[in-house]
Amino acid sequence: MRLTDYTDYSLRVMLYLAVRGEGLATIQEISDAYGISKNHLMKVVQQLGELGWVDTVRGRNGGLRLFPESLLLTVGQVVRATENDFALVGCFSTDGSESRGCVIEPQCHLKGVLAAARDAFFAELDRHTLGELVEPASPLAALLGIRPVALVRAAPSPDESPAPVEPPSTAG
Repeated sequence: MRLTDYTDYSLRVMLYLAVRGEGLATIQEISDAYGISKNHLMKVVQQLGELGWVDTVRGRNGGLRLFPESLLLTVGQVVRATENDFALVGCFSTDGSESRGCVIEPQCHLKGVLAAARDAFFAELDRHTLGELVEPASPLAALLGIRPVALVRAAPSPDESPAPVEPPSTAG
């Protein structure tokens, strides 16, 4: 199974914004950090905004930032929202509709094995949140050429105290 560049870029944008912390980042900054097309990122950012995961601010001083709640998203949730085809073989339906017929389907065990493998893939992705993927943030930020001002933190639940915010690094 191979994820599309679109999904890869979606995950990268969200990780960048999580490490970037407070303030607005631009699509150009993200494009430069990863060495990927600004045009591709524009489409990705538009969808992430529509999904309510990224705040997009238009205008001269605009940019984008991650909503703190987005750190609670699992990798599986992002992949499901950005990929459009999980049909591993032709006899799987691509959209939940009737699958394409196959002459051996009544006795085929392969379809079940592949479905179980796909489910295991998503089970693993669902075990990991975006927030945990960016901890510790400093080494990741350094690789991306940014220094976090203050890490984006997931909003605490009512029974939790707020998490401390990591101070900015003084290393250059």
